Amino acid sequence: MNIFDAIKQKIATLPDVRYTESPGSITIQPMDDSGFEVVLVSSDDGYRVYFDGWHEEFTTDEEALKCVAFGLSGRCRLRVTLFGRTPVRWQLEFFENNHWQYDSEVGLFFIPFWRRRSVIYRQNHFQ
Repeated sequence: MNIFDAIKQKIATLPDVRYTESPGSITIQPMDDSGFEVVLVSSDDGYRVYFDGWHEEFTTDEEALKCVAFGLSGRCRLRVTLFGRTPVRWQLEFFENNHWQYDSEVGLFFIPFWRRRSVIYRQNHFQ
């Protein structure tokens, strides 16, 4: 079974999951506006997993699958920093010991710093 079949088999057990597939990628849509897309893209070097603007590269199927499952769970959330309506930074957080913990972040180099800064949290609840 390839990685895309494994993901489809897993999400088939979850309620109300919508996804799109194209050659070399799968995109799982959030349940509502408070969530984020989870995208897996394959490449010659492995895989890249996206949670909205955050992303990370993986070399094995197992690591990529774990990351996709994590993004669909309630134990994962994104802290998104916006300037005006433009998202400029995505911080990945995980829930452990009754607290949200920082994991990693991805951000833009050029930001509209003259606009008002705000923070929103996005989280999926499939699992």
